[in-house]
Amino acid sequence: MNILLVDDEEELVSTLAERLGFRGLEAQWATSAEQAMKKIETHHFDVAVLDVKMPRISGLELMDMIRQKHPDMKFIFLTGHGSQADFQQGCTCGACFYLIKPVRIDDLVKKINEAMGQPPASPKN
Repeated sequence: MNILLVDDEEELVSTLAERLGFRGLEAQWATSAEQAMKKIETHHFDVAVLDVKMPRISGLELMDMIRQKHPDMKFIFLTGHGSQADFQQGCTCGACFYLIKPVRIDDLVKKINEAMGQPPASPKN
């Protein structure tokens, strides 16, 4: 499974990519919609994890741009400014997953698995 992380907070997005890698998930990251669009030109991604509020192009706008090229990609939204309205707007656009920052890595992994239709991992003893 290949994951694209997009957030304008470089330290956050690079750390998330690293932590997903520790869990066996391949993740690349970008700090802007423009960088993300360049990455999807050369790489296949199954899931995009997008910050809702970014400068210039929002995560919701980026989702629309990506969908034009990759209609089957799944989306998860992250935000530090969460609201029910944001969640409902994301859901009407076809995104079913929404997490509030700071996100726990285990919660993100769970949502990635859900987005891909995979059963949740068994709890560790």
